[in-house]
Amino acid sequence: MNKTSLIIISLGLVVALGIIFSSGGKGAQTGSVNNVEVRDGVQYVTIDAKGGYYPNKTIAKAGIPTKLVMKTGGTFDCSAALVIRSIGYQNILPQSGETEIDIGVPKVGEPLQGICGMGMYNFSVEFE
Repeated sequence: MNKTSLIIISLGLVVALGIIFSSGGKGAQTGSVNNVEVRDGVQYVTIDAKGGYYPNKTIAKAGIPTKLVMKTGGTFDCSAALVIRSIGYQNILPQSGETEIDIGVPKVGEPLQGICGMGMYNFSVEFE
């Protein structure tokens, strides 16, 4: 292997590591993650909060009672300071555990937007 090949491989590794570390080690996660569940007529949307919010885009059903479940696990960054303006929610999540937030019965075309207290991280839930 020549020097040019080693440089290209090294650059590829640096880029890959940069992507992994900038996303909290989870890679880019969107609505492809199965984080929506309906139990006993209530829809639960689960979002992990640590180094950002994962998944950061979710699609859920409109017209049924819905609860947002925020999961933390050793969360010491600003993603623990959660703000959801549309429902008047602003709170510091526990460092580890689950916080259930009742968001009522969402309507089609009225997304739920969450953001950290510093404005660095965000997530959205689209209702169809």
